[in-house]
This record gives sequence, C-alpha cells and structure tokens, in this order.
Amino acid sequence: MTDATGAPVSGSIMVVGGGISGLTTALEAAEVGYEVFLIEKNPYLGGRVAQLNQYFPKLCPPTCGLEINFRRIKDNPRIKVMTMAEVEKVDGGPGNYAVAVKIRPRYVNENCTCCGACADACQTEIASEFDFGMKQIKGAYLPFAMAFPARFVIDPRIVGTEDGKRAQAACAYDAVDLAMQPKTLNLNVGAIVWATGWAPYDAKKMDNLGFGKHKNIITNMMMERMAAPNGPTLGKITRPSDGKAPASIAFVQCAGSRDENYLPYCSYICCMASLKQTTYLRAQYPEAKIYIFYIDLRAPGYRYERFYENIKKDPNVFFIKGKVAEVSEDPATGDITVVAENAVTGEKIQQAVEMVVLATGMQPTAAVNKLPGAVKTTPDGFILNDYAAGGMFAAGCANKPADVVSSNQNATGMALKAIQTLVRR
Repeated sequence: MTDATGAPVSGSIMVVGGGISGLTTALEAAEVGYEVFLIEKNPYLGGRVAQLNQYFPKLCPPTCGLEINFRRIKDNPRIKVMTMAEVEKVDGGPGNYAVAVKIRPRYVNENCTCCGACADACQTEIASEFDFGMKQIKGAYLPFAMAFPARFVIDPRIVGTEDGKRAQAACAYDAVDLAMQPKTLNLNVGAIVWATGWAPYDAKKMDNLGFGKHKNIITNMMMERMAAPNGPTLGKITRPSDGKAPASIAFVQCAGSRDENYLPYCSYICCMASLKQTTYLRAQYPEAKIYIFYIDLRAPGYRYERFYENIKKDPNVFFIKGKVAEVSEDPATGDITVVAENAVTGEKIQQAVEMVVLATGMQPTAAVNKLPGAVKTTPDGFILNDYAAGGMFAAGCANKPADVVSSNQNATGMALKAIQTLVRR
C-alpha cells in the first residue's frame, strides 16, 4: 500500500502501554481488522487498574473489566503482545514509522504452567513493586494472581546465583531459561498510540507531609493495595507500624497537586479516590472517625456528585476545607497530628489521628521517562495530540488526568484516529 506520493504505508498500528487505555485502543483497532503491536514495559498487562481494589463507576474489582479484555486479546490473532518491552527509537512519519523495540528477558518461556515450583525453590526475597514495597515476594514470582500473560518472572538479581539455579532445577517443564538475552525488534507501523499512563507523584518530595519519615502515613495507591483481597494485608486495612485497626484516619487532598512547587494542575481523580476509600474504611470499621482535609472537593458529573452526597451523610466523616501545612508523629504511639488552617473559620486545626492517607497526584509517565520520536508534550509531560499532522496520538492519562470511564472513551476515539491515519494516506 502506498500514499498519494507513492511512499509506502504500513497497515499496522502500534499501541504503547498495556493499561486500560492501551487495551481498549488495541482491541478496538484489531476487532475491525487491523494488525496491532501492543507494547508494555511491565511483565503483565493491566496497568494501574490492576493495582486497584475497586474502580468507578460501579466499584468493580479489576477482574471485572480486565478479565474479559485479556480473553479478547488472547482470542485475537491480530494483536501481538510484547511485555517487558520499551520503544527505543521512532523514525519516519505518518503512515510509515520505523520503530525499534527493546525487549528485556523474562527468563521464563512459554512452557510455564504457573505451577509455582520455581518460587517454592527460590530463597531470595525482594520488595514487591506491584504492592509499592509493602510486602516481600520471591525472586521468582507471578506479578499477581490473574496476570496476563500467565507466566512467572525471574528477577535479574538472582540470575547467575545459586538461587537462580535452584529455580531452574525445580521447573519440570524447562520453562526457566536463564540464558535469555535482551533483544531488539524493528517494526514498521502506520500509526502509534501512546497509552503510557501515569505514575503516582513521589510523596517523598513533599517534606512537610512526612511520607517516608513516619510509618503510619501512606499514599492513596498504597491504600488501594492494602484494601485489595490480593494485597499485602489480604484486604485488611491496618496501621503499617503495628498492624492495629485504625480508629481515626485523615485524608490529605491535593498532596502534590495544584501546587506550583510540585504538580500545578488538578489530578482529577484524587477527590473521588478518597471518597471511595472512605467506603473501604467504613465497611471494615463502622465507628472509625474519618477526616478529609481539602482545598476544593471535585465530583465531576451527576453520578459522582451523588456518591459525594451519600458520603457527607455519614456522621463520622468530617470535611475540613484547609490545606495541610505539616504533620508530626507521636513517637510513643505512632499517631500523627495533622496541622491545617480552616479556610472557612480561620481556625488553626491540630487533628490527631492514627493513620494518614496522602491523595498524591497523577503524573504522566512521559514526564518521568521521556518518549522517543517527535512526541510533543506540555511542560507537565502530558502528550499533545496533533490531529492535523496525524500519525501519533495519546490516549487516556498520557493525554490528561482521567478516570477509567473517561480513559476508555478516549481510547476508543484514538483507535479511530489511528485507523484514519492509515486509510487517508
């Protein structure tokens, strides 16, 4: 196929990022007949949604949406999935991109049956990135129970060690291959959709909020993992310092968002995430006192507004309009005192609680890891869509802060834009 000038045009689409936006983009394009290369840097698909306990609007567990998408991908031969892969180089233009993709070794091949013998034999323990370091896992591991591809991973730190040899010897299916090497694939595609997602803003950068100094201060994504049945505490929300059931919890909104020193924009999801996590706490601890410190509470849309109104009816949930200035710890009890000024009354508030949750902002991955090729971004790292030029597009949170529903809707549109690039050349 060639364009009007006689230049070659590829009929393939590359989707970079295997989170909910990337999955939707890939499926929408493949199910109308296009070849799709789905590139994901992690050993699994699912992105941030896979780490959640529940997500809006129906408060579904991740299995609710991901399981059917994994099945659709498995059943569609037009989608070529590459995990542990990153785009290194992009040349060319709309209709004809030459892309170099580097694939890191998993050290486990397609023979893997997920029997877990390699993990049983392994003695080395590492911090679980999936659980934000809140638990230890073996050096041979399955990222999470419903991970796709359903295949174990060998951490490179045990390759070349006695532990690596033990893991390999324990496998009855010759699935552990410690001789795997990195490789680079050169692909030709007509359009690229960047669905590179987001990362939680580093809470340690905000010295006044005490994350990393005080054990009983966690982030909102850590709370999601803690509340998840497959999380580090098997779904039980407890104080990190002593495993105690918290009788009082403070949520600190806009932790790093709407602040020119950190993230100057509203991260969109944080208010609703804290309200949702309030329901997690209420389900486990009906009498716990919950304090929500906020600048403005934003519930975008009728359904979210109703959710907010229902939370406000809870007599043990207290909303304080005021930006948190500092926190301190009682070394004897591990309790945290949150200091803020009430913007309505002008009163200085010092609220002691047993646990604090920081609603950290949503930072685009492209702000942390620069993308190759002629990708245009805002100063904050969100990818700009140039529809007139075509060829490369951003979907979901790579383009702007968004929830799961908005990301899915946007991803469908970006699949169409990618297809239009191919048919108009």
